[in-house]
Amino acid sequence: MNVITKTISLPDGRTISIETGKVAKQADGSAVVRMGNTVLLATVCAAKDAVPGTDFMPLQVDYKEQYSAAGRFPGGFTKREGKPGDNEILTSRLVDRVLRPLFPSNYHAEVYVNVMLLSADGVDQPDALAGLAASSAMACSDIPFDFYISEVRVARVNGEYVVNPTFEQMKEADMDIMVGATKDNIMMVEGEMDEVSEQDLIQALKVAHEAIKPMCIMQEELAKELGKDVKREYEHEVNDEDLRKQMNDELYQPVYNVTKQALAKQERHDAFDKIVSDFLEKYDAENTEKLTTEELEEKHALAARYYDDVLRDAMRRCILDEGKRLDGRKTDEIRPIWCEVDSLPMPHGSAIFTRGETQSLSTCTLGTKLDEKMVDDVLDKSYMRFLLHYNFPPFSTGEAKAQRGVGRREIGHGHLAWRGLKGQIPADYPYTVRVVSQILESNGSSSMATVCAGTLALMDAGVPLKKPVSGIAMGLIKNPGEEKYAILSDILGDEDHLGDMDFKTTGTKDGLTATQMDIKCDGLSFEILEKALMQAKAGREHILEKLTETIAEPRPELKPQVPRIVQIEIPKEFIGAVIGPGGKIIQQMQEDTGATITIDEVDGKGKVQVSAPDKASIDAALSKIRAIVAVPEVGEIYEGTVRSIMPYGCFVEIMPGKDGLLHISEIDWKRLETVEDAGIKEGDKLQVKLLDIDPKTGKYKLSRRVLMNKPEGWVERERRPRGDRPERGERRERRERRDQE
Repeated sequence: MNVITKTISLPDGRTISIETGKVAKQADGSAVVRMGNTVLLATVCAAKDAVPGTDFMPLQVDYKEQYSAAGRFPGGFTKREGKPGDNEILTSRLVDRVLRPLFPSNYHAEVYVNVMLLSADGVDQPDALAGLAASSAMACSDIPFDFYISEVRVARVNGEYVVNPTFEQMKEADMDIMVGATKDNIMMVEGEMDEVSEQDLIQALKVAHEAIKPMCIMQEELAKELGKDVKREYEHEVNDEDLRKQMNDELYQPVYNVTKQALAKQERHDAFDKIVSDFLEKYDAENTEKLTTEELEEKHALAARYYDDVLRDAMRRCILDEGKRLDGRKTDEIRPIWCEVDSLPMPHGSAIFTRGETQSLSTCTLGTKLDEKMVDDVLDKSYMRFLLHYNFPPFSTGEAKAQRGVGRREIGHGHLAWRGLKGQIPADYPYTVRVVSQILESNGSSSMATVCAGTLALMDAGVPLKKPVSGIAMGLIKNPGEEKYAILSDILGDEDHLGDMDFKTTGTKDGLTATQMDIKCDGLSFEILEKALMQAKAGREHILEKLTETIAEPRPELKPQVPRIVQIEIPKEFIGAVIGPGGKIIQQMQEDTGATITIDEVDGKGKVQVSAPDKASIDAALSKIRAIVAVPEVGEIYEGTVRSIMPYGCFVEIMPGKDGLLHISEIDWKRLETVEDAGIKEGDKLQVKLLDIDPKTGKYKLSRRVLMNKPEGWVERERRPRGDRPERGERRERRERRDQE
């Protein structure tokens, strides 16, 4: 067994190790990455040949957390890991986005990367190690791969940048970003911030890249030591260079001319489709006698790939040489925007945001604590009070296909928008909030349209946002070897597909709240990145003006259909009294008032939330709760209920859960032989006065007669003073004398 271990230190002295050769040896490549007591296993397997007709990179990345890693049982009936959770899907996407561009462009074999969390102590965050583990497995294989990568998390904790911070450190962080990079270039960025500046983000990226560089060098050394620096040979593409040249010569100028016409999306696509269909019709006519039907079909498949190159070159040259984009805009120009709020009558908040040919209809729903989402991940068991869901139906792009379940794209885009908005909802806001974005049209950056529409819907619902948030997607055109480049604001779908960067930022007027960046080219300098960030800032501010023109601030009043919620605090010791044995008291209060009551212990206090459709129900519930937690005061008069009758008196409940003794002598001025003589029975309502509270036992002494008129001529019976009674010692002596007699 040839076990090889490599170790590297982080800036703060913690170490990360990569081990290979011990486990999962039948995979093409496998590596175990360890940091402290957190251990991940990554494997990679690739098919030897590509599926015929494949012209893309069929990569599948799966990140999976085992509950046993943290010594836990999975939830649910089967007690077994099921479909991946959102956290696992998001981590898989982070790794995929860095790896995918680094396979050779002509390599089309199926590749499967699996990363498993095997051990976790809850100190170090495992998702920050997944990219390094996946790339290390690639380094241990002979699968063709251009550059090794790593990913790290960078957080700013008390003003200091920390690489791969612990869970505990994250509690004090105002920036949380994941960065994926090769030794030379940053490839991916995603994260959230608390309204930080563009310069702060740039500095975080520099810190991340400096930490990543030695990790990539270590993988190069590992590959050489294993003899895997020489990759397998493959031949996955059959090309026809004559056809490629013919298409470029004949179609470039017609495509360039269409590019300059600034047509609408569908018209432009129709024009491009006509160019290639005319060419293929002519090509088939010229080669019908030379080629068989099967050979012509193969040529058509090649033509589709070559035509994509023609489109890419024409679009890029038109922007770089003439400054003209596909829709006629300048590089820093934002598409026309229109938006409205209160678009739908019954949702608690609703809005439409339209930017060019991208449109989001978003709704906001306000619920109670019972509507919170329970998160039950391996290392996170908590509740979410703000939810955002993103839906992308096929009709939004004019596609005629069925709409299936939520995919990784929907989860990723929704998560980015959620990150952008969540920090602006006050932490003490009593409602559970859900925003749903339905993308009705799409031509570029529907996730950023979701942020804008979500902001409007939240304000329409009356959610007291700290500040409104806007978002924008930026692009880049930069050909290898050229100094000339163009940064594009508010990119179209085609500019994303044919460009070199997709850089999304969200923020308020005071700073960034979230970002996501994918780089598709080599050599992106920090200078270009900073320029793109500042151009994005100007675009966000323009969009923010359009949002605040539509609705300047959150509505001061909730809509009639929104359930009302009131929160109060009660002393911790009264939580049990409000709930009652087995929940009896709180359930009875809910039944009596029609309100929903929830209680949590937070910071040594009871946080009570009461919700109901109307004010009367809330007031009734609050009255009952306050009665339970109120402390009876001597001298006060109470309306009580007789709970039980004894020979010596009766017990009267003066407050919920608080009974006092009404002695038979305190029922009436006249002498009573039994309580029943006064006509009192269980369940009767009586007015009583609290005479005294025993300082030792806390028992309440009640009186009814003091509230009644004293009979004329009444004389209080004298009671013998305690001093006239014999002392205990004297009584004991008398008993002893009697016993002796």
